[in-house]
Amino acid sequence: MSFKILTLNNISMRGLDRLPRDRYEIASEIGHPDAILLRSADMHDMEIPASVLAVARAGAGTNNIPVASLSRRGVPVFNSPGANANAVKELVLAGLFLAARSICQAWKYVGELKGDDDAIEEAVEKCKKRFVGFELPGRTLGVVGLGAIGVEVANAALGLRMKALGYDPQITVQRAWQLSSGVEQALSLDDLFARSDMVTVHVPLVDATRGLVNSTRLRLMRPGGVLLNFARAGIVDEAAVLAALESGALASYVCDFPSAAIKDHPRVVALPHLGASTGEAEDNCAVMAAETLRDFLENGNIRNSVNFPEAVLPKAGGCRIGIANDNVPNMVGQISTCLAAAQLNIADLLNKSRGELAYTLIDTETPISADILGQIKAIPGVLAARLI
Repeated sequence: MSFKILTLNNISMRGLDRLPRDRYEIASEIGHPDAILLRSADMHDMEIPASVLAVARAGAGTNNIPVASLSRRGVPVFNSPGANANAVKELVLAGLFLAARSICQAWKYVGELKGDDDAIEEAVEKCKKRFVGFELPGRTLGVVGLGAIGVEVANAALGLRMKALGYDPQITVQRAWQLSSGVEQALSLDDLFARSDMVTVHVPLVDATRGLVNSTRLRLMRPGGVLLNFARAGIVDEAAVLAALESGALASYVCDFPSAAIKDHPRVVALPHLGASTGEAEDNCAVMAAETLRDFLENGNIRNSVNFPEAVLPKAGGCRIGIANDNVPNMVGQISTCLAAAQLNIADLLNKSRGELAYTLIDTETPISADILGQIKAIPGVLAARLI
């Protein structure tokens, strides 16, 4: 079996090389694609072909993908969590130094100096006190969100001899194992802000995190606080940040999301969304997205999906069927009954759920006919089903 992949952006060749050309046809224009592979292209106004079985993004955020509508079609959306973690971590660390030593402001000042060397030297000696900064050791960095990036940032802060304070009520076992024992646990977001000199956010932008950094929490921070946002613009209430900067409650804001309101503020460093902009990160994201997509198309396994549960089942031989369905009672029972009526013996079965959605993988000892597949698709609540 071969598959057609539609690409909406230029994808790193290191990633595309993970899709063997004898089994995969890959193009930016292709009819009836089995999957879509993209980076930042906006899919919200796109007419997505009915043939599409999966969408994979070579990156972490999926705000550019209509996840909800694809979920109702039984289409998993994959991302690449952690593939760009080191790139973002390094930029966060750079942001700490930029804020602590007023580096951008000082650089801008020097660039605007006029006159000969003697005049420049005199101006530098006279005004350098304007840029007196502080050192990082002993200061507390609060890390909101302990996913792949947050864990790396918190661990790196300890290496700078800072104190690291983390908050993530949904931290996974995998990330907890990676987190240094020296990172302290905050009891709540308010507790984290109240105990931090500097705060960095590393959470996805969803309804629950929109405006997470607000005026109330900024007032909790220690005097001369620094806020860093290399996650998503909407996580921070921009008006609250500007007010805190004007009142002196906040000393500096470093972010990856410039806007008309903040880009010229003297105590704001706004970068042009550079978080994952390294060649290594682009390669890593593309490789992860391609491998995840291939495993789903060829084996039916789901990893790194933002809408469906993780479901990985070693093949038991025979025939495999993958079924996406509503997470309601007796779905597996109805599917099993359908297979039993056709005298099909189940060799192995995996059923996982996530919120309102569920996914089932079934291996049978003998082939499943197109007629039986059609009967399963007709079960109320089944969103999609395919033979693998």
